[in-house]
Amino acid sequence: MNIALIGYGKMGKAIEEIALQHGHAISLKINSSNQEEFTTENLQKADVAIEFSNPHCAIHNLKNCFDAGIPVVCGSTGWLEKWSEIADECQQKNGGLLYASNFSIGVNIFFEINKHLANLMNRQNNYEVAIEEIHHTHKKDAPSGTAITLAQGILDNLKRKTNWTLGDSKDAESISINSKRIDPAPGTHVITYDSAIDSIQISHTAHSRTGFAYGAVLAAEFLIGKKGIYSMKEVLEI
Repeated sequence: MNIALIGYGKMGKAIEEIALQHGHAISLKINSSNQEEFTTENLQKADVAIEFSNPHCAIHNLKNCFDAGIPVVCGSTGWLEKWSEIADECQQKNGGLLYASNFSIGVNIFFEINKHLANLMNRQNNYEVAIEEIHHTHKKDAPSGTAITLAQGILDNLKRKTNWTLGDSKDAESISINSKRIDPAPGTHVITYDSAIDSIQISHTAHSRTGFAYGAVLAAEFLIGKKGIYSMKEVLEI
């Protein structure tokens, strides 16, 4: 398949390497220095787009793909306050969209473990839950999209929690998310349930960007020829 890479930083280059290993071609590479090439004509030379840019550009980039009739895999985070707008436009334009806060196979399995643990803790009121995430200093959003997905998984399954807070919170109904930026750190996420008696902790640590890139290419392969909105749950059948 021919892939349009929208965002050609470290993540875009890692995706390119995996895509070429899988026998795919890169028909378009877009970054901040060649925006004039980000045209409908050039997009339509691709079978699918993979978008990893930043929160400020993602909305515009996704709409361009819908206008061009190109299905798009999106890994940009920090823009989900506009989710309803993008979902509506995708449906109106009969587009294809696959969004994930994290494309790693391991992280998506971790999401499911997190939900199951939160459900198990419903009757264990003596445990307080918190999230810690560590990323490199160039990451633009905090908390990470992955941490927000983990928080939502807890909120959906742990009845005594109703919201999350960046930083420590004294609100009994809030999940504290502590974000740290340390180099080099591709990404670590830790869920801790702490009581006076003991602590329960689950964690996921990425060793490189390869897992994210591999998952993004799998997602692109899955999305070819599809319309509608999908997630990694469909790609991985979990």
